Amino acid sequence: MARLARLIAVAAAAATAAGVTAAGDESILTSEIGRLNNQSLLWGPYKPNLYFGMRPRLPQGLMAVLMWGRINNHADINEGIRYTCEQNDGMHGYGWDEYDARDGGVQTIHDDANMIDMTTSLVKIPGGNHGGSWAVRVKGKLMKNAAKDHKTAIYLYIAQEAAGELNVIGTGTEFGFEGDVRLDGKTEALGNYQILVTKGNGKHPTSDHPATLLKRLDTTVVASETYPNNLLWQARPLLYRELQKPAKHFEETYGSEDLPPASQMYRINHTPGRANTHMVQKTFEGDFQFDLVFMSASMGRNITSKDVTREIKRTSESFGERFSSVFDFQAPFKAAKYQQFGKSMFSNLLGGVGYFHGDQVIDRSYAAEYEEEDENFWVDAAEARARGHQKAEGPFELFTSIPSRPFFPRGFLWDEGFHLMPIADWDMDLALEIVKSWYNTMDADGWIPREQILGDEARGKVPEEFQVQYPHYANPPTLFLVIEDFMERLRKSNGSGPAPKEKLSQDETLHSAHLDISELGEEYVRKLYPLLRRQYDWFRKTQSGDVKSYEREARSAKEVYRWRGRTETHCLTSGLDDYPRAQPPHPGELHVDLLSWVGLMTKSLMNIADSIGLTSDVAELAKNLEGIEGNLVDLHWSEKDGCFCDATIDEFEENKLVCHKGYISLFPFLVGLLRPDDAKVGRMLDLMGDENELWSGHGLRSLSRGDEFYGTGENYWRGPVWMPFNYMAVTQLYRLAKQPGPFSDRARDMYTRLRKDLVETVYESWKETGFAWEQYNPETGAGQRTQHFTGWTSLVVKLMAMEDLSGQHERDEL
Repeated sequence: MARLARLIAVAAAAATAAGVTAAGDESILTSEIGRLNNQSLLWGPYKPNLYFGMRPRLPQGLMAVLMWGRINNHADINEGIRYTCEQNDGMHGYGWDEYDARDGGVQTIHDDANMIDMTTSLVKIPGGNHGGSWAVRVKGKLMKNAAKDHKTAIYLYIAQEAAGELNVIGTGTEFGFEGDVRLDGKTEALGNYQILVTKGNGKHPTSDHPATLLKRLDTTVVASETYPNNLLWQARPLLYRELQKPAKHFEETYGSEDLPPASQMYRINHTPGRANTHMVQKTFEGDFQFDLVFMSASMGRNITSKDVTREIKRTSESFGERFSSVFDFQAPFKAAKYQQFGKSMFSNLLGGVGYFHGDQVIDRSYAAEYEEEDENFWVDAAEARARGHQKAEGPFELFTSIPSRPFFPRGFLWDEGFHLMPIADWDMDLALEIVKSWYNTMDADGWIPREQILGDEARGKVPEEFQVQYPHYANPPTLFLVIEDFMERLRKSNGSGPAPKEKLSQDETLHSAHLDISELGEEYVRKLYPLLRRQYDWFRKTQSGDVKSYEREARSAKEVYRWRGRTETHCLTSGLDDYPRAQPPHPGELHVDLLSWVGLMTKSLMNIADSIGLTSDVAELAKNLEGIEGNLVDLHWSEKDGCFCDATIDEFEENKLVCHKGYISLFPFLVGLLRPDDAKVGRMLDLMGDENELWSGHGLRSLSRGDEFYGTGENYWRGPVWMPFNYMAVTQLYRLAKQPGPFSDRARDMYTRLRKDLVETVYESWKETGFAWEQYNPETGAGQRTQHFTGWTSLVVKLMAMEDLSGQHERDEL
């Protein structure tokens, strides 16, 4: 208690100095840690859909975007300027080699099509009252196959969304700025600030064309323009608009036969001034380097390129030391190549955290019909969706990691729980901040949109038919996995972290403050619990199944569940889109994966309720869990098939099991609802370990190779290897191996082999292609579908850090 009292005193002093007061029933300690978190996490590359896009976690802030392209000839401009991450951009890998959300990191972009390696080294420098300062060093190094006179145009797009000022200081010469470029800005949230674009190093192209009298290439030019806020996200179209102005002039002046070189023709006009948008262009021949620096006036000092050099070195060293400590890779993954691989996988996961703000399209017109009782319910639902009663609601804001920068640059509810598992190991405070952000999007009923498509920029990446969200559609509640992990670690920690120093700082206090200070963690849990309970009650109400109408025998008439939103071929809401289900769909079907997810929620809520003294909730939840565990056996276990199955109603109105062996068959085991000595565990191991069923040399198949639907149709969840469920399987095998029982030796062997196969599969594909992938071919191990899928595929980092049990049996006998 003395330690806590001291910390509260220190926090209070810091809060008073910063002018902070506690809000509502929030403690001073929570308020101060929250302030430090906001300061530390205010700025980041929070536009992960772009190759590099900085912004603050503010609805209206400032964006700084990097674009580039080769400019050797006039056709190059039509090849496209790099801006948004795209699957088919001719890249041989790109992303963060090192990254920490509070410090910064290094990103490398291997742009084969433009014959250049781009590096963006970001550093964040804390201080002041407006999130501190930051800088990014941009470097370009020509590839070996590029000509020595290879030319690259660099464009910085700086736009301020918030009301305020943003002005270029001075005008330079008529040809541009021969030295650094400076901008002064001011908004209410960011205060006064200055942006510096340094002259940098690098050779500039020369030309003998008469256009040199108008366009020199050894300067930095700035075009200042004011655009409506709703257009500011369209940086590349706006840039092309500016590039057309000089191009049109040169075409009219010199004609098509005597055009100036592309590097001169496609150079924006130098028109610096006061505006909400500023486009900065540099043109280089060969390698180059320059800095973009944002300096908050509240810090009281300027940032120089020398400072940037020092901070890049410090940030890299700090990351390397911390990574080796947090993710202490175990045999057989101790080689340096796995360190590099692991750093890349984790850094890209963390570097994929973004801030999104805007409205969302929601259709509430038939939400009350979630029962879907008619036998042709999926046809009726499709007709209702086609009528299109959707409306824009919001605005909402979301702080989240994303599955894939080029293809899925937005928040996905069921992906997020898997994303946060490695992030929680690295920075639990950040993980809890993201969890809180998701629950802030929940409506009064307890529904969280399963896909968060906020604003026009996010919608631009989504086909129109997938943009609308429906308030009776659920998604696997994987955030409970993270909350469960937090609760376990909070109990173990029990406030045993190092005592804070006299002055709180983000480096010493954050990352694990909610674990180091048990009272802080407990306060977070108490505030979150009502939201968790609301979501749980929403699940049980809207996704309930039917036992009584079909005279099914079950221990509980309430603990039966069915995903709403099914079509004849898909169950998108389950997350396992095309995994085979009952045909045709039936209002009496029951889904074993959903019952298992509700079981996970129930168990987690029961533990949380117990920790905060809600005895009546504990008793209620314990009864629910007993019903769930009973119904898994009564309604979903097939002794004949040796696995858990979905259920439906046959033509005689009787219960019928639908057994497509695969991930769904393992669900009660995967979420930890089976006792280690249960004979059904042995049957689960049989199914997992059979090479004719799920086992492959690259991980567990999503569907048995003996199933009639294996590899058919879209072949999305019909055979390929997916990381999240393989990770869950490895985790359960580990727990089984560590407990004395009839299956421990077998589980140890399967754990060792599966862990190694998964890591090697992802590593070999990454080494060959430069990318992590959405799924992996069970026959060849090749990465498939979406590239740069460093969302849940990054769970491979946790696998490498798990204990090596390969020699455990021999050690136990000794």
